[in-house]
Amino acid sequence: MKQKLILASSSPYRQELLARLGLPFDAISPEIDELPLDGELPQETALRLAQLKAKKVAESHPDALVIGCDQVATLDGIQLGKPMTHENAVKQLQYQRGRRVTFHSALCLYNALTKHMQAEVVPYGVEFRNLTDAQIENYLRIEEPYNCAGSAKSEGLGIAVIASMTGSDPNALIGLPLIKLITMLQNEEVNVI
Repeated sequence: MKQKLILASSSPYRQELLARLGLPFDAISPEIDELPLDGELPQETALRLAQLKAKKVAESHPDALVIGCDQVATLDGIQLGKPMTHENAVKQLQYQRGRRVTFHSALCLYNALTKHMQAEVVPYGVEFRNLTDAQIENYLRIEEPYNCAGSAKSEGLGIAVIASMTGSDPNALIGLPLIKLITMLQNEEVNVI
């Protein structure tokens, strides 16, 4: 690679996904305000934040390729953030049971050297099982997915709370759409294979 590749994220899940591509990269956590703007649609929030994260890291790495990501989960037009606490996770899973949630996973690849930006939102749909309160409690005690939008980690035991999934890239659900990223990297003359 001609340029350093940087993942603008502290997420261990995104780092694990990116490592699958076998490209050397650094991970740097961007310090930004992640609150949605008034009247902003969920996919707009995700895209804006992915771009903002990439540009923020690029400020201190002006010759790098920077990957920015963000994910917003929605149900009935309501944004579902990271629950952060057990009580919030219980409420989220109760609200989601038997229903379909859309995860808007935004991806941005920013070439800090040329100022070329590629950005896109990759949606992914998840239908949750109609779980009992006891099943929700059991799942949360085992997995503790408090830093995951929607209170479930599909790459772990969270797969047991999911009835079905639909979308073009299952990695988008975890937060880094690799299929789209490979295309964006190719556009910057970075080939994975």
